[in-house]
Amino acid sequence: MEVQLLTLEGKQSGRTLELDENIFGITPNYHVIYLAVKQYLANRRQGTHKTKERGEVQGSTRKPYRQKGTGYARAGHIRSPLWRHGGTVFGPRPRDYNQKLNKKVKNLAVRSALSAKLQDGELIFLEDFDFERPSTKNILPLIQGLQLEGKRVTLVMPNSASLNVYLSARNIPKWKTVRAYDLNTYYAINNYRLLITESAALQLQERLLKKR
Repeated sequence: MEVQLLTLEGKQSGRTLELDENIFGITPNYHVIYLAVKQYLANRRQGTHKTKERGEVQGSTRKPYRQKGTGYARAGHIRSPLWRHGGTVFGPRPRDYNQKLNKKVKNLAVRSALSAKLQDGELIFLEDFDFERPSTKNILPLIQGLQLEGKRVTLVMPNSASLNVYLSARNIPKWKTVRAYDLNTYYAINNYRLLITESAALQLQERLLKKR
């Protein structure tokens, strides 16, 4: 399958890029995409939440008053969850939220996400580009040419991309710049447009075909 390559100004360059249909032309498996995104978001959680229970809050363990004859409800100590400043009942404790997903399933999820993006017209391929020095103004022609002002965009660069490109794009609100090696399902779908350079697309194909 062939796709058009665009210039940095968002215009057609007259060149095409040959894509592997096993990567960009499969029938998307949306359930696998869901599993991969759920795993990614779960693995980002630190799990350090904690509340103090009745045995951990500050306070005396002395019985506040006698058991009978006061007219009050019986109480053992002031750390009771029923009392102000008492412990929390069944509060959150530190835990590990990490989930596992087979490599083949993760591979299928990325290929499904790329195929879905291409079928929906939300995947754009660019010619390779580089900058002599970092400047956000270098990206402005691309933003204006593709009408991406204020839009969430993921830019996929080659693994050996110049640092100047990353520094130029990092200050743009809602933009995410990743290498072809680091592209995952969440980065692929969590955007309005997915931009992939020519070299990055070839490296992405090589990576995903190798892990099938």
